[in-house]
Amino acid sequence: MARIPAKIETWQMSEPGKLARISLAVPEIKPGEVLVEIAGCGVCHTDLGYFYDGVPTVTAPPLTLGHEISGRVIAGDGNWLNKEVIIPAVMPCNNCPICAAGRGNRCLAQKMPGNSLGIYGGFSSHIVVPSQDLCSVTDRGTIPLEHLAVVADAVTSPYQAAMKAGLKSGDLAIVIGTGGGLGSYMTQICSVLGAREVVGIDIVSEKLERALKHGASHTINSRDKEPREVRDEFRNYCREKGIPNNYGWKIFEWTGTGMGQRIALEILSFVSTLLIGGFGMQKNEYQLSRLMAFDADIKGSWGCLPRYYPEVLKMVISREIEIAPFIETRPMSQIQQAFEDAHNGRLDRRIILVPDFSTN
Repeated sequence: MARIPAKIETWQMSEPGKLARISLAVPEIKPGEVLVEIAGCGVCHTDLGYFYDGVPTVTAPPLTLGHEISGRVIAGDGNWLNKEVIIPAVMPCNNCPICAAGRGNRCLAQKMPGNSLGIYGGFSSHIVVPSQDLCSVTDRGTIPLEHLAVVADAVTSPYQAAMKAGLKSGDLAIVIGTGGGLGSYMTQICSVLGAREVVGIDIVSEKLERALKHGASHTINSRDKEPREVRDEFRNYCREKGIPNNYGWKIFEWTGTGMGQRIALEILSFVSTLLIGGFGMQKNEYQLSRLMAFDADIKGSWGCLPRYYPEVLKMVISREIEIAPFIETRPMSQIQQAFEDAHNGRLDRRIILVPDFSTN
């Protein structure tokens, strides 16, 4: 068993836009909790929203960001000692009416590292978390443990969205932001679950080409196009393929941008479902009577139920869902540059930060 550290080393957001490396006391490990030695933590656009845009976290700064975490249990609940784990991005209380209704991914008492787990987050050497919803990692083969950090959010949140939409074999699916950090996995999940068409929409041609190799059956480049132009291009493709263009589609919006949302609303039609998974601060107008006339659904999807994690992890380890082409690792000491690169859109892969406190 690894030695319990004297301190937790961490990169703390002292206030939005500012990071500081500090040492924190290891909190008391209560019954039902574990101390995890962090192997890797992914940089999510939610973190960037908290950091650059001042989007409020449940715990006010100073706090450490980061909620995509993989690692190894080194203390606490004896059932988990020495096990490799993925920490769910949102951990429900499992003891409230929302959890009892099967909607624990949006439990109001949930704990989310880097947001509502006190001052503690994943851009650290260690973290103390509840053990009841940990996902055990076994038989991962040659996949590095740090790579599996993305399962904590980027892969599982799209799976939750697919479940929320009732996606099943033979369905028609559209992924807006198909090349993004979550959209790339949404595209693969639609394909793995048997969607007969997966149309990917994005503004980066290289990402669209990559999507065709990882789940998309067709792609549309929406750069410099109005939503109606994208809709018309989509409809033309449907006519060419002999598939419906105005009913039955399940649309997943992962960009969180005003334009991405406008495209989604333009395509939404009869008995269709729109799932909103991407976060943005902008507002959109929509004639709600169209929703009534279409008998359509617009739903939000937040996080993922912990019970889905083993199933998703199995898909990743079997490589039904590929993660390697969509990630890169960097030392955690490069966190400031990693944030800047991700925020400025200079990346085509999700960054996973690997703790290197002992060498810096």
